[in-house]
Amino acid sequence: MYCQHCGAQLPENIQFCNVCGNAQRSQALGAPASLGGFSTRINDPAFAKYIKNSNRWSALFAAILAVAAVAGFYIYGESSDEMGNPGALLIGLAIGGMFLIIALVQILGRKRSRTWDGTVEDKKIKKKTVRDNVQYEDYLEYSVIVRSDQGKRHVLKWKDSDTLYNYYRVGDRVRHHAGLNSCEKYDKTGDTFIPCSACGTLCDISEDYCFRCKCPLLK
Repeated sequence: MYCQHCGAQLPENIQFCNVCGNAQRSQALGAPASLGGFSTRINDPAFAKYIKNSNRWSALFAAILAVAAVAGFYIYGESSDEMGNPGALLIGLAIGGMFLIIALVQILGRKRSRTWDGTVEDKKIKKKTVRDNVQYEDYLEYSVIVRSDQGKRHVLKWKDSDTLYNYYRVGDRVRHHAGLNSCEKYDKTGDTFIPCSACGTLCDISEDYCFRCKCPLLK
């Protein structure tokens, strides 16, 4: 369990926090004492570890793709009559560099993101069309518009899925967590599920940890 005041990890069924000294409200088995307020469990080291691992996997995956692109185009240049080296090799280097740049942008985006609070001010559903090769595909775009306390407009979007669209309500207070790019609701009273703020998996509101990534659920 975690302290309901400072967020420190505590032994189960302890009555007073051994870090801040505050009394702990009694809890039903598997359920939090309150589903109101922004959770202090965001300070759990599991989230910092998750962000670190995400950056590591982004870099590793990009490096593998880059090496494969360079090697593949080099082999193609050596064996093909249509394009030789160094032309084919240069194309491979360009594509490999693109993979590395994409990974770098993702990593820097996580590092530069900031925690902010805001309010859901609107929700919209739009019918959109996207071209898939020679065919056109229609889909619904669900969006939730959040206005931060600093006045900046943020839009959360989902394609052909209204689960999280319905999860947020106009007027809800939310907190965007740096590095995770997820929004936590202030008031979770009455909710039957909760999205993991790390991997996004939808978990039962009675659970304390995400069954997929094992990070604490923010409640």
